[in-house]
Amino acid sequence: MKQFNVPSVYRSTLISAIKQKRRQDDKLKKDFTPTLLDFGPLKIYLARHFGFCYGVENAIEIAFRTIEQNPGRRIFFLSEMIHNPHVNADLAARGVQFLMDTKGRELIPMGSLTADDIVLIPAFGTTLAIEADLRARGIAVENYNTTCPFVEKVWNRSAQIAEKGYTVVIHGKPEHEETRATFSHSAANAPSVVIKDKNEAIELGKIITGEYDKQRFYEIFKGRYSDGFDVEKHLQKIGVVNQTTMLASDTQGIADYLRNVVTQAYQLSPENVPQHFADTRDTLCYATNDNQSAVYGMLETEADLAIVVGGYNSSNTSHLVELCEEKLPTYYISDASRIRSSDEIHHYNFHRHEELTTHAWLPPSRPVRVLITSGASCPDAMVEAVINRLAELVPGTVPTENFVY
Repeated sequence: MKQFNVPSVYRSTLISAIKQKRRQDDKLKKDFTPTLLDFGPLKIYLARHFGFCYGVENAIEIAFRTIEQNPGRRIFFLSEMIHNPHVNADLAARGVQFLMDTKGRELIPMGSLTADDIVLIPAFGTTLAIEADLRARGIAVENYNTTCPFVEKVWNRSAQIAEKGYTVVIHGKPEHEETRATFSHSAANAPSVVIKDKNEAIELGKIITGEYDKQRFYEIFKGRYSDGFDVEKHLQKIGVVNQTTMLASDTQGIADYLRNVVTQAYQLSPENVPQHFADTRDTLCYATNDNQSAVYGMLETEADLAIVVGGYNSSNTSHLVELCEEKLPTYYISDASRIRSSDEIHHYNFHRHEELTTHAWLPPSRPVRVLITSGASCPDAMVEAVINRLAELVPGTVPTENFVY
């Protein structure tokens, strides 16, 4: 896989060595057991896969190169480059400005842009309408587009099944930038609708089977279906694609459920299922799959707690937290500074969208066993900082600088 020129401040010598060793020992990526870092009274189990993915490293490389090559020019990001506050803050410190927030609300009027300005499209992509607006202002969007290739793969797959007459069902968070972008690209080619979870898939299924009146579609999915959507016609042939940061198992579960609904509704034999349902398994992102599979593998290890590091508005990170929470106490932190002491930790509850303070979070028993992973937009250096902070808090721990993996 391509190697990117990412600022060294985001790298970790320790974690780079671990990842390189794991790649050498497991070239086919079949082993999802965690890596044990044994510091004596502190045992840390690192997930097999975590941290920067291909799309994030690509975006960071383009962003920093653009800044370096264009001194004196105004440089804007359409919205957050990636969902990590530290990386975005580093870019802002270099003079970059953000045109919108993550909800698509303007922070700087688009009307203030000129043809001399540079606007970078984030890794999540953007809508066709915003691209057209920028081009109309004379801004060369294609020169500074950091859209992840795996997001574009979903767009391309949507276009392919659209050509065959399928309606596109998008599994994603309706307000997320990537979902808005995917919906825009999909709706340009085919009738499209966004569903957020299995419960909504069940609602859609009842509309397909006729258990619900067709009119309920427009009520349940208001604001999330394409112009001119005709329930009578457009739910006869469907295919499911995903926002690449969702739980892969959830997307596949939704696709399997809707396939069964369609199969029963039209009394299809297995060979005739493609007449009404498209196979879109290839739209699941490899990094999302790997990171989530690594968490499943990590959770097979007995441990006292889990720590997940990443931005609090990161969709893929929140799903890693969700998996860990099912088994053991889990702390979702943005960085090592949230670990205040062995008695106090500040962590994020993404269900309630608030930061909490928990006391007596680090168990007194020894050794203390901690599972650690991070989101796809979290620098490895931040994970190493968390490891160092834990080592400070557990007496008798082997100094991390002397640790050799």
